[in-house]
Amino acid sequence: MDLQLTGSRVLVTGGTRGIGRAVVETFVDEGAVVEFCARDAAEIEATEEAVGGRATGVQLDVRDGPALTGWVEAAAGRLGGLDAVVANVSALAAGPGEENWYASFEVDLMHTVRLATAALPHLEAGGNGSIVAVSSVSGREADFAAGPYGTMKTAIVGYVSGLAFQLAGRGVRANVVSPGNTYFEGGFWQGIEHGNPELFADSLALNPTGRMGTAEEMARAVVFLSSPVSSFTTGTNLVVDGALTRGIQL
Repeated sequence: MDLQLTGSRVLVTGGTRGIGRAVVETFVDEGAVVEFCARDAAEIEATEEAVGGRATGVQLDVRDGPALTGWVEAAAGRLGGLDAVVANVSALAAGPGEENWYASFEVDLMHTVRLATAALPHLEAGGNGSIVAVSSVSGREADFAAGPYGTMKTAIVGYVSGLAFQLAGRGVRANVVSPGNTYFEGGFWQGIEHGNPELFADSLALNPTGRMGTAEEMARAVVFLSSPVSSFTTGTNLVVDGALTRGIQL
């Protein structure tokens, strides 16, 4: 299927590792022009090299609201507009303590709000804009990550659902992808596999497929929802979890 993304102008936050890196690579493979941000300069350079210079990275901490807004404006200028943005970054702050609540609020939720707000005029100008936020199945049901992480992931779904309703008549779609447990090199679940093998085994056993998802599988969902092919899909929460969660979405 041609996703009609050739020449599309796309921003991705947290584009150097895991799902974010796979999102960048998938957009590039579909012919999009991509800018991404991340905090680590070396990882940015490695990602640029891995995609053959077909995407450009900017060093940025998304907790810095003015810097995030400034990047969106500058990137829109460099690209000549925006067609899609992907709010991918997470603080992965699952433990107790107020510092994790603040981190999850600023990184997971507010970076999504700020990215969407800054990008909206550019997305609206194009007439077929897309906002996709990456949430989690931990935002759909209570699990071991309940607390700051799960709460903010739930809030992202609520925010984007409202945004979709508000923007439906303005040529901009807004959707969420909620990945299940996703295993990749250097990622959260690889760390759990070595640091807490009992939790890893228990989590793996919950999935009837017998495995965890890959970053590439999550990225394909993000890119599809971002594409013109998905032109009548807005306000959805696409759960990609291999039937890990059992709840029925009504």
